[in-house]
Amino acid sequence: MISISDFSSKECDRIFELASEYKQNGAENECSGKILGSAFFEPSTRTMLSFHSAMQRLGGNVLGFSDTSTTSVKKGECLADTMRTLAAYCDLMVIRHPNEGSAKLSSEFASVPVINAGDGGREHPTQTLLDLFTIKENKDSVKGLNVVLCGDLKYGRTVHSLAMALAGMGADITCVSPPELKMPESVTTCLERKHKVSVVEENELSSAVKDADVLYMTRIQKERFGSPEEYAKVKDCYVVNKEIMSKANENMLLMHPLPRVNEISLDVDSDKRAIFFEQALNGVFVRMALISLILGVRD
Repeated sequence: MISISDFSSKECDRIFELASEYKQNGAENECSGKILGSAFFEPSTRTMLSFHSAMQRLGGNVLGFSDTSTTSVKKGECLADTMRTLAAYCDLMVIRHPNEGSAKLSSEFASVPVINAGDGGREHPTQTLLDLFTIKENKDSVKGLNVVLCGDLKYGRTVHSLAMALAGMGADITCVSPPELKMPESVTTCLERKHKVSVVEENELSSAVKDADVLYMTRIQKERFGSPEEYAKVKDCYVVNKEIMSKANENMLLMHPLPRVNEISLDVDSDKRAIFFEQALNGVFVRMALISLILGVRD
């Protein structure tokens, strides 16, 4: 699984159906004897740990690394050789890497299936699956929803995958960002040509939120900027607080892939519309479904 486009709507629906089953009933030892290889070349909390939790809840085991300084990467080993080696020890691999295209490259050298857990600023397809699952649980259907994507839309890989999937399911998309962090033209062009969705672009969150069914906030990603000065110019450009939430409708969903820095105030956490920790929990069940389907223990 390298891109969200690798999956049809029917396949996504099967993942959501199975994720719902796991969420309600748990799982037996369906993956007993199976091993998940975990290769995280970038820091991660939710993605890495939810994959580990998912595999362990399924009765399988996990091996891998989250610190390349403890591996032969520090000695100069290339990505292809690392992935070839890890694949020899496991049945399925998940990789996060700072370089775009790294997951695709890994899949070409690995002898087992590879799941992309984020490749640079390109895509984060499993995050998209759990986002869609969370929306469907709370809104029943994605079709016709007005989804506002706000923050770092240039480097935010989560919104690149999510925008494509939302458009394919019939949602309307509004993008709110500073000029320096607009959604890449390659994404908006695809949305318009492939899915016939006209992306609305705004600068003011306070006005965009009034008609939003879902507000999807993203962190301004300091690690993607060329200098601290560039980051400082935009780091506090959008902050969701009680005042912003008061302008939104009472059924709007407030989502965030996490981690947050200061783009959502802590005083919003008690708002029933803030569901980003539910969103994070859903990552476990969606990834359980994905693992079991890829390994063929479910069909």
